[in-house]
Amino acid sequence: MLRAQGLTRRYGSLLAVDHLDLHIAPGQIFGLLGPNGAGKTTTIKLMTGLLRPSEGSVQVGGHDLEKEPSAARRLIGYVADEPHLYEKLTPVEFLRFSGELYGVAADTIRGRTQRLLHLFELDGRGDFLIESLSHGMKQKVALAGALVHEPRLLFLDEPTVGLDPRGARTLKLLLRHLAGRGITIVLSTHILEIAERLCDRVAILAKGKLLATGTMAELTERMGEMSLEEIFLEMTGGNDVTDLSEALDG
Repeated sequence: MLRAQGLTRRYGSLLAVDHLDLHIAPGQIFGLLGPNGAGKTTTIKLMTGLLRPSEGSVQVGGHDLEKEPSAARRLIGYVADEPHLYEKLTPVEFLRFSGELYGVAADTIRGRTQRLLHLFELDGRGDFLIESLSHGMKQKVALAGALVHEPRLLFLDEPTVGLDPRGARTLKLLLRHLAGRGITIVLSTHILEIAERLCDRVAILAKGKLLATGTMAELTERMGEMSLEEIFLEMTGGNDVTDLSEALDG
């Protein structure tokens, strides 16, 4: 569903993403893991066409994102870590606006809006102003807006930030439901528990470099009997944590 080859982004002398190669199969939940500044958000923006790569290419459903941008972007849904919502609109109006951007017919938008509001437990809030909704509800509206054109590839940047435990659990169940319907999901997170419980495969990034990719079983086989947290710290700076722990104990 998605193939990135040699994906690179430079900001002057800073190499934010360093020749990244990724292959993500249809229907997978794929996690991009890394500490702050690892290049996760930049990678997602490159793979959604929001940034142009300095080098390399991205294919979405067989369409080159640079050569066939319209065909590729029709397959993509995207929710940023701080999604931009028009707060003077209602969820119904926002979903209509989002669908029209992709050329979805009005009757189709109406039908999908009702299904999405029900799916996200927003049935009774469709005509409320978005500004009046809780943070968790706004996250759901943003996700519904990203799904109204029925993308085949959904990108989520830190999707559980600001959600309470119930909201985070609901989101995880919804993502698994969407993956079961064949939608490919790429999410970035620094919360390892989410990746361990939810993702089919993960990629570990640090300083723009891809350090490892695979299933939990593959990473464990490579690194020995270690938890994802231990693997993550070992690859991205576990020695620093060990040194700090020893210093505190001392």
